[in-house]
Amino acid sequence: MVKIARWNHDGGTQSGFVDDGNCYPLPEGQSVQSLLDAGLDETLRFAGDVIGSTSPVPLAEVQLLAPLVPATIRDFVAFEEHVEGVRKSIDGVAGVVPEWYEAPTFYFTNPHTVTGTGEVIGIPAGCEDLDFETEVAAVVGRVPGSDGRNLTAEAAHRHIFGYAVLNDWSARDLQRREMKVSLGPCKGKDFSNTLGPWIVTADEFEDRHDAEGFLPISMSVEVNGEAIGQDLLSNMGWPFAELVAYASQDSVVRPGDVLGSGTCGSGCLAELWGRNGSKTPPPLTTGDVVRMTVEGIGSIENTVGARREAVTRIPARVRPRNRVAPVATSGT
Repeated sequence: MVKIARWNHDGGTQSGFVDDGNCYPLPEGQSVQSLLDAGLDETLRFAGDVIGSTSPVPLAEVQLLAPLVPATIRDFVAFEEHVEGVRKSIDGVAGVVPEWYEAPTFYFTNPHTVTGTGEVIGIPAGCEDLDFETEVAAVVGRVPGSDGRNLTAEAAHRHIFGYAVLNDWSARDLQRREMKVSLGPCKGKDFSNTLGPWIVTADEFEDRHDAEGFLPISMSVEVNGEAIGQDLLSNMGWPFAELVAYASQDSVVRPGDVLGSGTCGSGCLAELWGRNGSKTPPPLTTGDVVRMTVEGIGSIENTVGARREAVTRIPARVRPRNRVAPVATSGT
Protein backbone atom coordinates (compact mmCIF):
# COMPACT_ATOMS: atom_id res chain seq x y z
CA MET A 1 0.00 0.00 0.00
CA VAL A 2 1.14 3.54 -0.76
CA LYS A 3 -0.47 6.95 -0.46
CA ILE A 4 -0.29 9.15 -3.54
CA ALA A 5 -0.69 12.89 -3.15
CA ARG A 6 -0.18 16.32 -4.63
CA TRP A 7 1.00 19.23 -2.49
CA ASN A 8 2.26 22.79 -2.43
CA HIS A 9 5.67 23.41 -0.86
CA ASP A 10 7.82 26.54 -1.05
CA GLY A 11 5.56 27.99 -3.72
CA GLY A 12 5.70 24.98 -6.03
CA THR A 13 3.36 22.09 -6.75
CA GLN A 14 4.70 18.55 -6.45
CA SER A 15 3.29 15.04 -6.75
CA GLY A 16 4.51 11.90 -5.10
CA PHE A 17 4.18 9.43 -2.27
CA VAL A 18 3.36 9.98 1.41
CA ASP A 19 4.92 7.57 3.87
CA ASP A 20 5.50 7.72 7.65
CA GLY A 21 4.85 11.46 7.92
CA ASN A 22 6.98 12.42 4.92
CA CYS A 23 6.34 13.38 1.29
CA TYR A 24 8.57 11.92 -1.43
CA PRO A 25 8.30 13.84 -4.74
CA LEU A 26 8.25 12.10 -8.10
CA PRO A 27 11.09 12.68 -10.55
CA GLU A 28 10.78 15.79 -12.67
CA GLY A 29 8.30 15.42 -15.52
CA GLN A 30 6.19 12.77 -13.77
CA SER A 31 2.79 13.26 -12.17
CA VAL A 32 -0.04 11.39 -10.50
CA GLN A 33 -1.51 10.87 -13.97
CA SER A 34 1.77 9.18 -14.96
CA LEU A 35 1.23 6.67 -12.16
CA LEU A 36 -2.40 6.06 -13.15
CA ASP A 37 -1.30 5.52 -16.75
CA ALA A 38 1.35 3.04 -15.57
CA GLY A 39 -1.14 1.03 -13.50
CA LEU A 40 -1.21 -0.21 -9.93
CA ASP A 41 1.42 -2.97 -10.10
CA GLU A 42 4.00 -0.73 -11.75
CA THR A 43 3.24 2.11 -9.31
CA LEU A 44 3.78 -0.12 -6.28
CA ARG A 45 7.18 -1.17 -7.63
CA PHE A 46 8.11 2.42 -8.48
CA ALA A 47 7.08 3.71 -5.03
CA GLY A 48 9.76 1.66 -3.33
CA ASP A 49 12.42 3.15 -5.60
CA VAL A 50 11.27 6.73 -5.01
CA ILE A 51 10.87 6.41 -1.25
CA GLY A 52 14.26 4.72 -0.99
CA SER A 53 16.17 7.29 -3.01
CA THR A 54 14.45 10.69 -2.71
CA SER A 55 14.97 13.34 -0.03
CA PRO A 56 11.65 13.73 1.82
CA VAL A 57 9.69 16.82 2.78
CA PRO A 58 7.86 16.60 6.14
CA LEU A 59 4.11 16.24 5.63
CA ALA A 60 3.55 18.91 8.29
CA GLU A 61 5.31 21.47 6.06
CA VAL A 62 3.15 21.05 2.93
CA GLN A 63 -0.37 22.04 1.91
CA LEU A 64 -2.11 19.03 0.45
CA LEU A 65 -4.02 19.53 -2.80
CA ALA A 66 -6.61 17.31 -4.42
CA PRO A 67 -4.57 14.16 -5.16
CA LEU A 68 -5.28 14.19 -8.90
CA VAL A 69 -6.78 16.30 -11.65
CA PRO A 70 -9.67 14.01 -12.65
CA ALA A 71 -10.38 13.24 -16.28
CA THR A 72 -14.07 12.82 -15.42
CA ILE A 73 -16.13 12.49 -12.24
CA ARG A 74 -19.13 10.18 -12.22
CA ASP A 75 -21.03 10.39 -8.94
CA PHE A 76 -23.36 7.49 -8.15
CA VAL A 77 -26.25 7.33 -5.68
CA ALA A 78 -25.59 3.89 -4.22
CA PHE A 79 -26.93 4.09 -0.63
CA GLU A 80 -30.61 3.24 -0.23
CA GLU A 81 -30.87 5.00 3.14
CA HIS A 82 -29.60 8.25 1.65
CA VAL A 83 -32.00 8.07 -1.31
CA GLU A 84 -34.92 7.50 1.04
CA GLY A 85 -34.16 10.53 3.22
CA VAL A 86 -33.15 12.97 0.48
CA ARG A 87 -36.16 12.14 -1.67
CA LYS A 88 -38.36 13.22 1.24
CA SER A 89 -36.32 16.42 1.62
CA ILE A 90 -36.00 17.36 -2.07
CA ASP A 91 -39.25 16.00 -3.53
CA GLY A 92 -41.42 15.79 -0.41
CA VAL A 93 -42.21 12.14 -1.17
CA ALA A 94 -41.45 9.12 1.02
CA GLY A 95 -39.79 5.90 -0.13
CA VAL A 96 -37.41 4.95 -2.92
CA VAL A 97 -38.46 4.82 -6.57
CA PRO A 98 -38.46 1.26 -7.99
CA GLU A 99 -36.06 2.28 -10.75
CA TRP A 100 -33.28 2.84 -8.19
CA TYR A 101 -33.14 -0.90 -7.52
CA GLU A 102 -32.95 -1.84 -11.20
CA ALA A 103 -29.48 -0.45 -12.01
CA PRO A 104 -26.91 2.03 -10.65
CA THR A 105 -27.50 5.70 -11.41
CA PHE A 106 -24.90 8.44 -11.67
CA TYR A 107 -24.41 11.97 -12.93
CA PHE A 108 -21.29 13.67 -14.27
CA THR A 109 -20.01 16.50 -12.10
CA ASN A 110 -17.34 19.13 -12.66
CA PRO A 111 -13.69 17.96 -12.74
CA HIS A 112 -12.52 21.59 -12.95
CA THR A 113 -13.72 22.63 -9.47
CA VAL A 114 -12.02 19.91 -7.44
CA THR A 115 -10.58 21.18 -4.16
CA GLY A 116 -8.27 19.73 -1.54
CA THR A 117 -8.46 19.28 2.19
CA GLY A 118 -7.88 22.54 4.05
CA GLU A 119 -9.32 24.76 1.33
CA VAL A 120 -12.07 27.30 2.06
CA ILE A 121 -15.30 26.52 0.20
CA GLY A 122 -17.33 29.60 -0.65
CA ILE A 123 -21.13 29.54 -0.67
CA PRO A 124 -22.39 29.92 -4.25
CA ALA A 125 -24.54 32.87 -5.26
CA GLY A 126 -28.20 32.49 -4.34
CA CYS A 127 -27.64 29.55 -1.98
CA GLU A 128 -29.20 29.50 1.47
CA ASP A 129 -29.14 25.71 2.04
CA LEU A 130 -25.49 24.67 1.74
CA ASP A 131 -24.86 20.99 2.45
CA PHE A 132 -22.12 18.35 2.24
CA GLU A 133 -22.15 14.74 1.06
CA THR A 134 -19.91 12.09 2.64
CA GLU A 135 -18.58 9.69 0.02
CA VAL A 136 -15.74 7.43 -1.02
CA ALA A 137 -14.27 7.79 -4.50
CA ALA A 138 -12.65 5.04 -6.56
CA VAL A 139 -9.89 6.18 -8.91
CA VAL A 140 -9.39 4.31 -12.19
CA GLY A 141 -5.95 3.19 -13.35
CA ARG A 142 -4.59 1.37 -16.38
CA VAL A 143 -4.79 -2.40 -16.71
CA PRO A 144 -2.44 -3.78 -19.38
CA GLY A 145 -4.38 -5.26 -22.29
CA SER A 146 -7.70 -3.61 -21.35
CA ASP A 147 -9.31 -0.73 -23.22
CA GLY A 148 -11.73 0.02 -20.36
CA ARG A 149 -14.84 -0.82 -22.38
CA ASN A 150 -17.76 -3.13 -21.52
CA LEU A 151 -15.98 -4.51 -18.47
CA THR A 152 -17.17 -7.38 -16.33
CA ALA A 153 -17.21 -6.74 -12.59
CA GLU A 154 -14.12 -8.92 -12.24
CA ALA A 155 -12.24 -6.93 -14.87
CA ALA A 156 -13.51 -3.63 -13.45
CA HIS A 157 -12.17 -4.55 -10.01
CA ARG A 158 -8.66 -4.65 -11.48
CA HIS A 159 -9.15 -1.13 -12.87
CA ILE A 160 -9.66 0.31 -9.38
CA PHE A 161 -6.27 1.89 -8.69
CA GLY A 162 -7.16 3.32 -5.28
CA TYR A 163 -9.60 5.20 -3.09
CA ALA A 164 -10.02 8.71 -1.66
CA VAL A 165 -12.54 10.57 0.49
CA LEU A 166 -15.02 12.69 -1.51
CA ASN A 167 -17.22 15.56 -0.33
CA ASP A 168 -19.79 16.40 -3.01
CA TRP A 169 -20.78 19.89 -1.82
CA SER A 170 -24.43 20.67 -2.54
CA ALA A 171 -26.55 23.83 -2.76
CA ARG A 172 -29.84 22.17 -1.90
CA ASP A 173 -32.17 25.06 -2.71
CA LEU A 174 -30.60 25.48 -6.15
CA GLN A 175 -30.68 21.71 -6.67
CA ARG A 176 -34.34 21.48 -5.63
CA ARG A 177 -35.41 23.96 -8.33
CA GLU A 178 -33.23 22.41 -11.03
CA MET A 179 -34.44 18.87 -10.56
CA LYS A 180 -38.06 19.86 -11.04
CA VAL A 181 -37.08 20.19 -14.69
CA SER A 182 -36.14 16.47 -14.64
CA LEU A 183 -32.52 17.26 -15.43
CA GLY A 184 -29.47 18.03 -13.36
CA PRO A 185 -28.34 18.82 -10.81
CA CYS A 186 -26.19 21.53 -12.33
CA LYS A 187 -25.45 24.77 -10.42
CA GLY A 188 -26.61 23.01 -7.26
CA LYS A 189 -23.49 20.85 -7.49
CA ASP A 190 -20.83 22.06 -9.89
CA PHE A 191 -19.26 24.79 -7.71
CA SER A 192 -17.02 22.45 -5.70
CA ASN A 193 -16.18 18.91 -4.69
CA THR A 194 -13.36 18.04 -2.29
CA LEU A 195 -11.15 15.01 -2.91
CA GLY A 196 -8.40 13.72 -0.65
CA PRO A 197 -6.42 13.74 1.44
CA TRP A 198 -4.58 11.34 -0.91
CA ILE A 199 -5.20 8.20 -2.95
CA VAL A 200 -4.68 5.02 -0.95
CA THR A 201 -3.83 2.24 -3.38
CA ALA A 202 -6.36 -0.57 -3.71
CA ASP A 203 -4.05 -3.33 -2.46
CA GLU A 204 -4.53 -1.95 1.07
CA PHE A 205 -8.17 -3.11 0.98
CA GLU A 206 -7.85 -6.35 -0.97
CA ASP A 207 -8.28 -8.59 2.09
CA ARG A 208 -11.13 -6.45 3.47
CA HIS A 209 -13.73 -7.24 0.78
CA ASP A 210 -16.52 -9.60 1.80
CA ALA A 211 -17.71 -12.52 -0.36
CA GLU A 212 -19.82 -10.18 -2.54
CA GLY A 213 -17.10 -7.60 -3.02
CA PHE A 214 -18.28 -5.00 -0.50
CA LEU A 215 -15.90 -3.08 1.78
CA PRO A 216 -17.09 -2.85 5.43
CA ILE A 217 -15.08 0.26 6.31
CA SER A 218 -16.50 3.07 8.44
CA MET A 219 -17.41 6.54 7.16
CA SER A 220 -18.24 9.50 9.39
CA VAL A 221 -18.79 13.25 9.23
CA GLU A 222 -18.82 16.02 11.82
CA VAL A 223 -19.54 19.75 11.73
CA ASN A 224 -17.68 22.01 14.14
CA GLY A 225 -16.57 18.93 16.06
CA GLU A 226 -20.12 17.57 16.49
CA ALA A 227 -20.87 14.14 15.03
CA ILE A 228 -23.54 14.27 12.31
CA GLY A 229 -23.56 10.83 10.64
CA GLN A 230 -21.80 7.47 10.43
CA ASP A 231 -22.17 4.46 8.12
CA LEU A 232 -20.34 1.56 6.52
CA LEU A 233 -19.26 1.62 2.88
CA SER A 234 -20.58 -1.95 2.60
CA ASN A 235 -24.14 -0.58 2.86
CA MET A 236 -23.94 0.42 -0.82
CA GLY A 237 -26.44 -1.32 -3.07
CA TRP A 238 -23.62 -2.37 -5.42
CA PRO A 239 -19.90 -2.95 -4.74
CA PHE A 240 -17.50 -0.56 -6.46
CA ALA A 241 -16.47 -3.15 -9.05
CA GLU A 242 -20.06 -3.28 -10.32
CA LEU A 243 -20.25 0.53 -10.46
CA VAL A 244 -17.07 0.72 -12.54
CA ALA A 245 -18.33 -2.08 -14.80
CA TYR A 246 -21.67 -0.30 -15.27
CA ALA A 247 -19.94 2.97 -16.13
CA SER A 248 -17.97 1.15 -18.86
CA GLN A 249 -20.97 -0.38 -20.61
CA ASP A 250 -21.24 0.95 -24.18
CA SER A 251 -18.74 3.53 -22.98
CA VAL A 252 -15.23 3.63 -21.51
CA VAL A 253 -13.40 4.24 -18.25
CA ARG A 254 -9.90 5.72 -18.49
CA PRO A 255 -7.01 6.27 -16.06
CA GLY A 256 -7.81 9.38 -14.06
CA ASP A 257 -11.57 8.85 -14.01
CA VAL A 258 -13.14 9.22 -10.56
CA LEU A 259 -16.30 7.38 -9.50
CA GLY A 260 -18.09 8.47 -6.32
CA SER A 261 -20.07 6.07 -4.16
CA GLY A 262 -22.80 8.56 -3.48
CA THR A 263 -23.63 9.75 0.01
CA CYS A 264 -23.60 7.22 2.83
CA GLY A 265 -26.55 6.88 5.17
CA SER A 266 -26.82 9.96 7.45
CA GLY A 267 -23.91 11.45 5.51
CA CYS A 268 -25.53 14.79 4.63
CA LEU A 269 -27.90 17.34 6.12
CA ALA A 270 -30.65 17.04 3.50
CA GLU A 271 -31.22 13.40 4.39
CA LEU A 272 -31.66 14.37 8.05
CA TRP A 273 -33.98 17.24 7.07
CA GLY A 274 -36.19 14.75 5.27
CA ARG A 275 -36.29 12.41 8.24
CA ASN A 276 -36.72 15.16 10.85
CA GLY A 277 -39.31 17.16 8.92
CA SER A 278 -37.32 20.36 9.50
CA LYS A 279 -33.92 21.86 8.71
CA THR A 280 -32.34 20.21 11.73
CA PRO A 281 -29.32 20.35 11.88
CA PRO A 282 -29.28 23.74 10.09
CA PRO A 283 -27.67 24.44 6.72
CA LEU A 284 -23.98 25.29 6.70
CA THR A 285 -22.96 28.90 7.23
CA THR A 286 -19.74 30.89 6.88
CA GLY A 287 -17.14 29.68 9.37
CA ASP A 288 -18.48 26.13 9.77
CA VAL A 289 -15.86 23.38 9.62
CA VAL A 290 -16.78 20.06 7.96
CA ARG A 291 -14.58 17.03 8.63
CA MET A 292 -15.04 13.62 6.96
CA THR A 293 -13.15 10.48 7.93
CA VAL A 294 -13.02 7.11 6.18
CA GLU A 295 -11.34 4.12 7.79
CA GLY A 296 -8.12 3.17 6.05
CA ILE A 297 -8.06 6.33 3.91
CA GLY A 298 -7.94 9.36 6.20
CA SER A 299 -9.74 12.66 6.75
CA ILE A 300 -10.55 15.77 4.77
CA GLU A 301 -11.52 19.04 6.45
CA ASN A 302 -12.79 22.28 4.95
CA THR A 303 -14.06 25.59 6.26
CA VAL A 304 -17.11 27.26 4.72
CA GLY A 305 -16.31 30.71 3.33
CA ALA A 306 -18.41 33.73 2.46
CA ARG A 307 -21.37 33.71 0.11
CA ARG A 308 -20.75 35.24 -3.31
CA GLU A 309 -23.30 38.01 -3.70
CA ALA A 310 -24.57 37.95 -7.26
CA VAL A 311 -27.72 37.27 -9.26
CA THR A 312 -27.03 34.37 -11.59
CA ARG A 313 -30.46 33.20 -12.73
CA ILE A 314 -31.39 34.14 -16.29
CA PRO A 315 -35.15 33.88 -16.89
CA ALA A 316 -36.29 32.33 -20.15
CA ARG A 317 -37.93 34.46 -22.82
CA VAL A 318 -41.34 33.20 -23.86
CA ARG A 319 -40.88 32.85 -27.59
CA PRO A 320 -43.31 32.43 -30.51
CA ARG A 321 -43.27 28.98 -32.03
CA ASN A 322 -42.81 30.05 -35.61
CA ARG A 323 -41.64 27.40 -38.05
CA VAL A 324 -40.70 29.81 -40.85
CA ALA A 325 -38.53 32.87 -40.44
CA PRO A 326 -40.29 36.15 -41.21
CA VAL A 327 -39.60 37.57 -44.63
CA ALA A 328 -37.40 40.64 -44.53
CA THR A 329 -38.90 43.74 -46.09
CA SER A 330 -36.90 46.51 -47.65
CA GLY A 331 -37.68 50.14 -47.09
CA THR A 332 -38.99 52.37 -49.91
